[in-house]
Amino acid sequence: MTDPHVAGRAETYDPLTLSSTTPLPGLRRVEQIMGTAIGLDVRDASVSPAALDEVFAYLRDVDRRFSPYKPDSEVSRLIRGELEETHVSSDLRAIMSLCDQVRRTSEGYFDIRAHRPDGRPDPTGLVKGWALEKASRILEAAGARNYCINGGGDIVAGGEPAGGEPAGGEPAGYGAAGVEPSGSGVAAGQAWRVGIRHPFIADRLAAVLAIRDGAVATSGAYERGEHIRNPMTGRAPEGLVSVTIVGPSLTLADAYATAAFAMGSSGLAWVAGLPGFAGCGVTTDQDASHARLVWTPGFERYFAESPPAQED
Repeated sequence: MTDPHVAGRAETYDPLTLSSTTPLPGLRRVEQIMGTAIGLDVRDASVSPAALDEVFAYLRDVDRRFSPYKPDSEVSRLIRGELEETHVSSDLRAIMSLCDQVRRTSEGYFDIRAHRPDGRPDPTGLVKGWALEKASRILEAAGARNYCINGGGDIVAGGEPAGGEPAGGEPAGYGAAGVEPSGSGVAAGQAWRVGIRHPFIADRLAAVLAIRDGAVATSGAYERGEHIRNPMTGRAPEGLVSVTIVGPSLTLADAYATAAFAMGSSGLAWVAGLPGFAGCGVTTDQDASHARLVWTPGFERYFAESPPAQED
């Protein structure tokens, strides 16, 4: 769950969406939920506005139930010890189980019990990614095949921004190519462009990614500074100031980004061993000098253009 004072670290990077002269198919809407801006961009002309209503109603319900900033939420009651783990809802049990899975996979670097002095579980580090991934399934059930959900820098993208209706009727599978809508100016075959914000320079991008049918999550210092700590040492991680994970699941990508960032300089090597996931990061020397972009093997396929040069 996002802290209400934290801005997003990644954004959809599609200049066409900013042009008032370029007609685009589908629907777009932004609401403030979970303490951050959540934007839906659906390029399938057949999707009803009711589908967006359903998604936002679902996300507001998740926020009501699982926000640590709402004192009467289920998560707040769990943290205070008013609820035991054996008595929580089925959704929260599923979230807790995923947290335990990531704790094992990360060898304890993502641990929902390690960052509280009282040892009470706080699963909110996984909730937003889980909720946005569930939201994408609501859109798909409503017929969306070409869409992007951006929740404070955590992104789920399906299909292509060209949108339109699938060629030949119903698509053969998730994210099937769509026919370019008339007059849209968006060529079929383009991917969603996702800009990863530079951790040091607010108006600069560290990289631009091309994403189809995948998820992007970024963790780093940014505005909150040293809010993520290495649970093994209790200190802020060193050597890595931003890490971005791309993969098939936003739930896991979000949690993996947190774990990799907590590991510091060894984080990307760990990411390289995660099946189906890849990552990039901005590293520095111990004195925060010589920032440069590095990535795991196979991440090159996600760069919108040729891989950028390392930054000095």
